[in-house]
Amino acid sequence: MRRRALTLGAGSALFAGLLAGTALPALARDGDDGEFVIRHARYGTEQNHVDVTDRLRDLARQDRRFRLSNELFGVDPDPGRTKTLRIFARDRQGREQTFEFREYDWVDGAQFIGWSGGGWGEAGGSRGWHGNERREDGRDSGEFTILYATYGTARREVDVTDRLRELARRDQRFRMGNDSFGVDPDPGQTKVLRIVARDRSGQERSFEYREYAIVDGAQFTGWGGGNWGQARRPAGRLVIESASYGADGRWVDVTQALRAQVRGDRLEAEVRGELFGVDPAPNRRKMLSVTYRWGNEPSNTVRVNEYDAIRLP
Repeated sequence: MRRRALTLGAGSALFAGLLAGTALPALARDGDDGEFVIRHARYGTEQNHVDVTDRLRDLARQDRRFRLSNELFGVDPDPGRTKTLRIFARDRQGREQTFEFREYDWVDGAQFIGWSGGGWGEAGGSRGWHGNERREDGRDSGEFTILYATYGTARREVDVTDRLRELARRDQRFRMGNDSFGVDPDPGQTKVLRIVARDRSGQERSFEYREYAIVDGAQFTGWGGGNWGQARRPAGRLVIESASYGADGRWVDVTQALRAQVRGDRLEAEVRGELFGVDPAPNRRKMLSVTYRWGNEPSNTVRVNEYDAIRLP
């Protein structure tokens, strides 16, 4: 975990000092011995990240300590890469600090004022990866254009492109679930919102959000305008139902990372640990096992050895 101090100007320091003399001692009088007040938090990589301030507040109310993972926040903002939780905070003297926790690190709230009370954080989610304000002058800084979106499980899913467009026009961010889309395509199972998008160079990639996750539209071009999406998603498309990687009883789920490698309904990649960002069985020859289907056809399972190439279809 790294902590980095940010430099404030004289005016900002004066304001921060006044703030430290009012709100922070009030929190301290409540018996909280933490040193920092959380302002906002983001999870992901510098290229792809989401605001998790609200979710972090929920977690803080449940536990003093927790282990950081995609499942915790219900989203993998950059499949195949190691993510980081960045917490932007202010100390009792008004100085700003940045805390970084890598994926699978333990997060301990003891150093933060009012951690379990949840009375912290800024509204609006307008901050970026470096803590700076996002542009609000009408210019669109998103990197991906949405093509279509589905909601459900690997067994049963529905097209929600039109409904997602309606939600996007209302809010930059929203908590996603059955109520959002007015349908439960697979009762009793955890659903996933899958957004297929194209970047500025024309490459396609998928974004996946687990049920109840916060969907942040900042990374998508034209999010609020809703002028995106195809009339219908392709009828026959490659669907990666599940994927695991490992050897000798040591296996990890790499479904999301493998889905991120699909380009134009085609998967072609060399099987290696760097592709998934994990080595479940060091010094052993590993294997990738993939269950997939084409459109609504029956599922198939293929197994590919490490350093060999996988090509689907």
